[in-house]
Amino acid sequence: MKVLPLLVALVASVSSFQVTPPAALRATNYQTASTSTVIAAEESGEDTKTTTSISMDATAASDAVAAAAMASARKTPLVPGKEAELMDERIFKLNKAIIDTVYDIICFLYPVRGTDRDFARFYVLETVARVPYFAYLSVMHLRETFGERNDSQSERMRTHYAEADNELHHLLIMESLGGNSSVVDRTLAQTMAFGYYWYVIAIYSISQPAAYHLSELIEDHAFNTYNKYLTEYEDELKKKPVPPIAQKYYVEDNPFLFDLFCTVKEPDETGGYSARRPTLKTLYDVFVNVRDDEREHWKTLCNLVQYDDMQGIENSKVQSTRPKPVEAV
Repeated sequence: MKVLPLLVALVASVSSFQVTPPAALRATNYQTASTSTVIAAEESGEDTKTTTSISMDATAASDAVAAAAMASARKTPLVPGKEAELMDERIFKLNKAIIDTVYDIICFLYPVRGTDRDFARFYVLETVARVPYFAYLSVMHLRETFGERNDSQSERMRTHYAEADNELHHLLIMESLGGNSSVVDRTLAQTMAFGYYWYVIAIYSISQPAAYHLSELIEDHAFNTYNKYLTEYEDELKKKPVPPIAQKYYVEDNPFLFDLFCTVKEPDETGGYSARRPTLKTLYDVFVNVRDDEREHWKTLCNLVQYDDMQGIENSKVQSTRPKPVEAV
């Protein structure tokens, strides 16, 4: 019975969120693929080792240019003088109650025990976790159709697509491990995803910060779940091989989309922003990267909720969104 007044509060408090002017379109890391170069060299009889080296140098140069562009773009604060927005306490509590309830149900139905059934739990989590990103895209595409177009929205659409693609590959990894082998698990996950999709559509249409906060909570749960799993079952995971789909996504594929969703990067000693390049040897490494991906999503979402900007604050200063007391609204 407490949910109804909280829903009413959600609509009533939309006006409390102030929108920051969109930031300029940021540099994106385009990496040159080397495979086609090597194949062409083999067909022409050239030295493939030399050709591969040249291609790798070109790739490194591309990364360097992108890093320099990002460093240059970050010389001035993206949201100068702006403090983190607090979330209306009523919306905060409603979002937390919804996400915690769903998470607790999944924990009850799928306790982690170090067996193959754990992958079914992760399959359900990933099926639900990827829904918000294409819900955002659905609303943004509709608004774009009616003429709402600007650089900030275009940048967000690209990033949300990259985030959805990343979560899709998490899902494919869990499926490759047998997480979707039961029709019961598939039915539960897909039913939850269908309902949650339309809920996020409605919330995002009313208040983007409220919708982003829902996903912030989900990604925080996901990170903690995978981190605990890695800690408790490290030895077992290190004995298992890397699934082919994980090797393809993290190592072999062009990393353009992978780089695109990592919006809050840690600067190196030169002030540049290095790209994250995973190394996979065992299933343990795969889950480390899945966990780290969830943290990347969480950082982006925190910035969107608090600054209305995907890169609102630097990596080391990102914090969870805090509630604003009702009397202060």
